[in-house]
Amino acid sequence: MAGTTGKRPTTAHMIADPERMRSEILVARAAGRRIGFVPTMGALHSGHVSLVDRAAAECDDVAVSIFVNPTQFAPHEDYGRYPRMLEADATALEDRRVRWIFAPSAEGIYPPDFATRIMVDGPARRFEGEIRPGHFSGVATVVCRLFIAVPADVAYFGAKDWQQTLVVKRMVRDLGLPIEITVCPTIREPDGLAMSSRNAYLSPTDRGRATALAESLALAERMWAAGDEPAAIERDMTDHLRSRGVDVDYAAVVDGESLEPLANTATAAVALVAGRLGGTRLIDNRQLPTRRGTG
Repeated sequence: MAGTTGKRPTTAHMIADPERMRSEILVARAAGRRIGFVPTMGALHSGHVSLVDRAAAECDDVAVSIFVNPTQFAPHEDYGRYPRMLEADATALEDRRVRWIFAPSAEGIYPPDFATRIMVDGPARRFEGEIRPGHFSGVATVVCRLFIAVPADVAYFGAKDWQQTLVVKRMVRDLGLPIEITVCPTIREPDGLAMSSRNAYLSPTDRGRATALAESLALAERMWAAGDEPAAIERDMTDHLRSRGVDVDYAAVVDGESLEPLANTATAAVALVAGRLGGTRLIDNRQLPTRRGTG
């Protein structure tokens, strides 16, 4: 059974060269092993580890990439200060049944004179796509490059970045990439804050206020279950966030797959929030149950 066969190394083999990484994956797959892949930007936390554990449970071998991707950051964003802690990340993966850590350089992913980017639309159009122009093009480009370097059977992503998961799934579908995408539940702190590498940026005061994001999503779920319309839910979510000192980028209830306005309230929906606390920007979401018999 996948996830149980063969002896697992307790310390992962670290590889920087994309061609060597690809070769090792292909050899393992040719031997009949199912390969799981967890792409990350490092600064690993329990959310990342949950993806690794899911991959290990479902696959014979697991690869984890650690790469802070420059093409998904705008010039004014936090690429320069994004945490880089490769040694600590490698330690966090010890004894987690990871066979490979793929840690390429920027030049390894983007060779000199690299001139190709994937342009995305559909679920990439709204929200993060509007606020961070070029972001999802950078995400799609690096994920495609990573899928070439790590030609796994299945890749694991966290639901916290819901819009990103939709963009990746659409890219895989549209380009016919031979890989499955599995989206795993968001892992949260005991007070509800979604785990994120950017949480480390929060001051103690802002950390206390950051629970407002999860609170606004819980409010959305209650109002949705009570039959409230999306516009009313969005208004109350925004009011709650602002009351806790969050500078709101958006608070929305939309179609869970297209991220467009709901055609009717029987459609599977998602509540999305994004906002800033001090110099830190956080996002979160919650899936809303389908409301039957309404429209």
